[in-house]
This record gives sequence, structure tokens and C-alpha cells, in this order.
Amino acid sequence: MTSPLLPVFARAELSFEKGEGPWLYGRDGQRYLDFGAGIAVNALGHAHPRLVKALTEQASKIWHTSNLYQIPEGERLARRLVENTFADVVFFTNSGAEANEAAVKMARRYHYVNGHPERFHIITFEGAFHGRTLATIAAGGQAKYLEGFGPKVEGFDQVPFNDLGALKAAIGPQTAALMIEPIQGESGVRPVDAAFMKELRALCDQHGLLLIFDEVQTGVGRTGKLFAYELTGVKPDIMSVAKGIGGGFPMGACLATAEAAKGMTVGTHGTTFGGNPLAMAVGSAVLDVVLEPGFLQEVERKGLLLKQRLAELKDRHPGIIAEVRGQGLIMGIRTIVPNTDFIAAARAQKLILVAAGDNVVRLLPPLIISDADITEAFNRLDAACAAMEAELKKTAQPGAAQ
Repeated sequence: MTSPLLPVFARAELSFEKGEGPWLYGRDGQRYLDFGAGIAVNALGHAHPRLVKALTEQASKIWHTSNLYQIPEGERLARRLVENTFADVVFFTNSGAEANEAAVKMARRYHYVNGHPERFHIITFEGAFHGRTLATIAAGGQAKYLEGFGPKVEGFDQVPFNDLGALKAAIGPQTAALMIEPIQGESGVRPVDAAFMKELRALCDQHGLLLIFDEVQTGVGRTGKLFAYELTGVKPDIMSVAKGIGGGFPMGACLATAEAAKGMTVGTHGTTFGGNPLAMAVGSAVLDVVLEPGFLQEVERKGLLLKQRLAELKDRHPGIIAEVRGQGLIMGIRTIVPNTDFIAAARAQKLILVAAGDNVVRLLPPLIISDADITEAFNRLDAACAAMEAELKKTAQPGAAQ
């Protein structure tokens, strides 16, 4: 039977009926170790008791009122985000794309109210992924996402990744902001050099530009810091957040300094569902856990352990793995074999991974994984590599089927 769903996803022949911690239980009766976390979304794993409690308690009270009225739960969560970041104000959204849209509008509006409406161009970096809306695919600039959707939305200029000279040459009288992911996730877990980030801040200060960090994938503890910008010592003016902040519940946020946000006054922007009481309750519960003393230090430690085990895996299987990259619990394996084959081999070992560009496989486990879970993942990856090596050896033998 043909599915009534729009066929825009190449879905695996696998579905799940239950999750618990880092484990997923498939409708095929098998148990899978989840090192994808819904593409870095399920920051605290599946069915975390504190998130379940927060959601069910709020669900029995009130779900939605709209932003025509005060939402105290949102005020509280925004206050906590402000207290723990560079920001002065927060705008809640439903997704990372919406958070990035808010960031783009905020940067343009900032220059408009300063008397420079011509400054609406935003420089982004090749390989970036900022979302699927018409504006955010233009911001990302990748041809495969732009094709067939009409003219590219005006006002986005791409320059090569980590190329300071190209960046300086691209800054002009129309430039409003620079927008970058501290670690490019979709294009292959590519970290931005810390020195390059400092240069970005200096260029923004020199030219009166705003610096926007897209931390949709790297935020809320994923790198071992609450937000990845802390690793570089560089503070943005605007930052988009989503994925992990809701622990699996759809939500996002755009954080900014008061100066950067000064053009966003009543009526200039809005949202129907953003900041609803259900999302705010879950977001607060996520922060309760992530901000507990020692939690982020444990993520950092476990990230280092995972990186060490992946380096060991590379040494054991040099014909399968070319490179290990990443930070904290956003790790990438660049494979020699097709990454889709690697993911399929891992899935055969009941391990869930996520594909990325540059023939990379992403490992994005829940932040609550244990050392034993990391060892289990290593063993399953080792078995997957061994199975692939055996298959390659078989096909390379004389007389093998053509």
C-alpha cells in the first residue's frame, strides 16, 4: 500500500514503540542502542522521568493560551537562559529554523532602526545548514536544498569555511551580520577553529556587524559546555537554539543582547505556538538536569572517552575508518566505505547512527549515557566494521560475483 505521507524522507524499514534512557525498542522486537538521539534532540534520552513528570503535570493544567497573554512558565525559563548565557532577552519558537528566522530578522531590523536599511546581507559559510524554510535554505546556500524552489532569497552571501581572507573580501556596505555554526553538523561534524571565531568577533566589532551563532545542534550541553561558544571565549550577539533544549518536545529559542534586539518591538515578530506552557515546562526540566552540579563536566569526560574509543576503532579498522572528529558528544566518523553502508552495518548490530555530509557518520548519543553504554557502542561498531571487512574481502576474491 502506498503511504499517504509526502515522500520527502528516505525512511529506514524500522519503527520504534518505546524508549528508555539510551535504548529504543523496535516494533521488530529488537532493542537498539540509540547514538542518534533523534538527530541530537533527545538530550536526556528517552522517557526521562523528570521530563515525563514535567510534561504530564503541565498537561493536566493548561496547554496553550497564545502570546496574547502572559506565560509565567516562559518568563521563568527565559530568565534562567539569560542568567546562564551572554543574552539579555529570549524569543521562544517551535524549531531551529524558526529560531534562525528570528535571528535573521533581528539582525536586519537592528540596522534598519539604526538608519541603515541597506544593511541586510548576512554572510554565512559553505557547508552550513540553518533550516528548511526559504530564508534558511538561502542562508545555508547548498544547491541540493535550493534546487527547484525558485530564486534564492536575497541577502545571503556564502564564503568558504574557515577562510578568513574570503570573509574579509565579502564584507561590504550591505553586510549586516555574520552567521555561523560553532561546529557544522550536517556537513560532517566540522569544528570552526577557535582562532577563526575570535577573528569573526573582531571583524564584527570593527565593521559594526552582528555575530550570530547557530547552536541548534551544538547547544544545551552537547559539547560539554552549556553552549559551544563557551569553548572559544567568543560571545555572539544573537544565538539560535533548538533540538536538545526541549529534550524531544518541539521547541527552540532565539537569544540576544538587548542592543542586538532593540529593533524587535511590539508587532515586529510573533508566533502562535512558540513559548507555550507545555514546551516551557519541559524546557525547564531539561535545564534542571543539565545545570545540576557536575553534569556538564561528566558530558565532557564521556565525550573524551568516546573520542578515545573511536580513535581505537580507527586503528583497528583502517580500511573502514579514515578520520574521527568532533567535540563532547557530537562526534563524527569519516568513513572510507559509503557512510550509508556503515550506518546499515551498525543498524544490523542494533546501533542507531546518523548520516552527515563529507561521507561522515554522526554519533549523537543522549547526554546521560554511561561508560558502559560507550563500551557497548564500541563493541557494536567493532562488530559492524568486522562484518564490512569480511564483505569487502569476499567481493575482492577471484571469482567473486560481478
